[in-house]
Amino acid sequence: MERCGWVNQDPLYLAYHDEEWGVPVHDDTKLFEFLILEGAQAGLSWYTILKKREHYRSAFDGFNYERIALYGDTEVEQLLSEASGIVRNRLKVASEIRNANAFLRVREEFGSFASYLWGFVDGKPVVNHWASLKDVPVSTELSDKISKDLKRRGFNFVGTTIVYSYLQAVGVVMDHIQTCFRYYDLTR
Repeated sequence: MERCGWVNQDPLYLAYHDEEWGVPVHDDTKLFEFLILEGAQAGLSWYTILKKREHYRSAFDGFNYERIALYGDTEVEQLLSEASGIVRNRLKVASEIRNANAFLRVREEFGSFASYLWGFVDGKPVVNHWASLKDVPVSTELSDKISKDLKRRGFNFVGTTIVYSYLQAVGVVMDHIQTCFRYYDLTR
């Protein structure tokens, strides 16, 4: 069975590729989870973050954005402690709290973050037809547009490359290459 060339043979990575990556997500908690994880990845590999995912889930109250929006100094210090198991970067932790607040404002305006995000593509995934991994871009006009809008709304760690990775992860953009078995599963 052929997969996209970026995935390694670790069972955790295989499961992520085979079951999650590129599958359309409409659940706000899941969308927020990926927003936190993609922001945490900045400067690191996705594999590093994926291995810490359960630590993030535990440290960030199951990705409950309403709780995270209320975090103060005590919670920040707990997150920055070695025991948290997450990437201990003060700027990223502050960003994750800031993003929770911005996320709540978007939900208030649009009814859900999913409505906001999927509104950029009229509710339908962008399906690309890449022949090889080298054809897949790191950003597009769509990620540029969403990145700019997220920043305007107060989000942080949402540059166009991070946003494009986010869009791929949550299935707004389907970028499995044509020879990957998931390409056929997700384009039927």
